[in-house]
Amino acid sequence: MTAVTSRTFDTPDEVRTPPGAQVAVVSLGAEKVARFRMEPGWRWSESVKPIAGTDTCQARHVGVVVSGSMHVLGADGTESAIGPGSAYVIEPGHDAWVAGEEPFVAYEFERETAETYAKPAG
Repeated sequence: MTAVTSRTFDTPDEVRTPPGAQVAVVSLGAEKVARFRMEPGWRWSESVKPIAGTDTCQARHVGVVVSGSMHVLGADGTESAIGPGSAYVIEPGHDAWVAGEEPFVAYEFERETAETYAKPAG
């Protein structure tokens, strides 16, 4: 086994482009990491909900914000904002949207989310 595995997002293994967003995925052996970029005006319930087919986002997100801000609304009514430099865990059962006029860019480290987020079933 190699001591270090490194990949660049300049040449991702997969790119998904739901409306107003881009999800770039790189494989690091058994792990996957995603770079999320959501444009101003993006909202999960408008962009990804039609792809996911669920009332709320059922992905678990573990990541860090590089730029921009995201507002998260949990199905239980809990609200939170995350911005640059924030590390986060967002549990399944939420809606989210870009807050402000700057694109939201974050890196996600939850393997299953990187593999499946905004990916049509089938």
